[in-house]
Amino acid sequence: MFKNIGQIILIFSVAVKIYGGGFQINEQGARAMAMGGAFTGLANDPSALYFNPAGITQLSGTHFMTGVTLILPSSSFRGPSPSTTEYKMKDQTFNPINFYGTYQFNNELYFGLSVTNQYGLGTLWDDNWVGNTMAVKTDLKTFFFNAVAAYKLTDQLSVSAGFVYALGNVEISRYTSFAPFTGMAKVTLKGDGHAFGFTAGILYKMIPELSFGLSLRSQAKFNLTGDANSEGGPAAVQPLLPKGGISSEITTPLNITFGIAAQPITKLTVTADFQYIGWSSYDYLKVHFSDPTFTDQSSYRGYENTFIIRFGAEYQLIDNLAFRGGILYDKNPVKDELLDPTLPDANRLGFNVGFGYKLAQNISVDVAYLFLRFAERTITNSQQSYTWGNAPFNGTYNSTAHLIAFNLSYNF
Repeated sequence: MFKNIGQIILIFSVAVKIYGGGFQINEQGARAMAMGGAFTGLANDPSALYFNPAGITQLSGTHFMTGVTLILPSSSFRGPSPSTTEYKMKDQTFNPINFYGTYQFNNELYFGLSVTNQYGLGTLWDDNWVGNTMAVKTDLKTFFFNAVAAYKLTDQLSVSAGFVYALGNVEISRYTSFAPFTGMAKVTLKGDGHAFGFTAGILYKMIPELSFGLSLRSQAKFNLTGDANSEGGPAAVQPLLPKGGISSEITTPLNITFGIAAQPITKLTVTADFQYIGWSSYDYLKVHFSDPTFTDQSSYRGYENTFIIRFGAEYQLIDNLAFRGGILYDKNPVKDELLDPTLPDANRLGFNVGFGYKLAQNISVDVAYLFLRFAERTITNSQQSYTWGNAPFNGTYNSTAHLIAFNLSYNF
């Protein structure tokens, strides 16, 4: 029984798993999304504040841009092996927003402010599914506020730096059983916190038709505090169920992206990005309990550094209409043996299309669609267990996602 209590205590470690590749939202602008997210070397609309803030030196006057991305994920699990029974994650729709504002102070100095949801989403499974002792509900929301200054050193070279303040909250629920007792208890954790970080960028235009970009988004350490609550379960174990205050520190990864943009012919722009994500900073999670009944815990997470490769293109069909397309490959950070249904992640391919239309000289609309296909992932060496006795949670995960983005831009 006490072994299973230890698993309950470590439920807070599930919260950090949702910071994995599947919950990092890089789709922060419809135009960039339509080009596969390959925008670091181009960065010539207000979403540059996310992709490469040095790019705002290309925006004269004052610019505003706001939008939303609708994300519709779908996942299923077949197992646990040797069973081939299929369980489907409940459908949900997520709507991360983005807002950007830029201001030209003089010919050299530019300022910008953005609000984005850089980490988010969640998973929701039936209360009575076979993996309910591992995951039922996982929900994460974050808001990143970024203030940026960019300076044009020469007509070819611009640099930028910015300050980040972030807010986040998380909710995690799952069930647990207590052999030899019958009945299950539902454990729910809710927590929130804040973090600080910084951004930086460089944009170099070798010639008008060829530019290079480099951007950095630092780690951000969230100090999370919250409460654990338990309901149901055998009366004999009620005193052992976690209740009360809980706290932890969670650090989002370093992101470094290099990009290139070229204009081989007058109406065509092609782009490419390589994004490095330093997930290895998340190796252990330490959890503190305000109730001295529970001992502070440490859990091995073992994330690996990953990368995303992106390619995009934009064709200006007529003065007020442009068509776009792109493709991306995103490598996931979670080892096979540590994968569980809180984050059914896998390496993925993304196929992007979209268009931009100028409604007036100073008003434009951008629309994008992205289809994400996750590689089928079969786990045979799971270190995760879902029943009393530590039965391994081996099986096969399949996931896809549809994303639709809209942005409205205004400049004066």
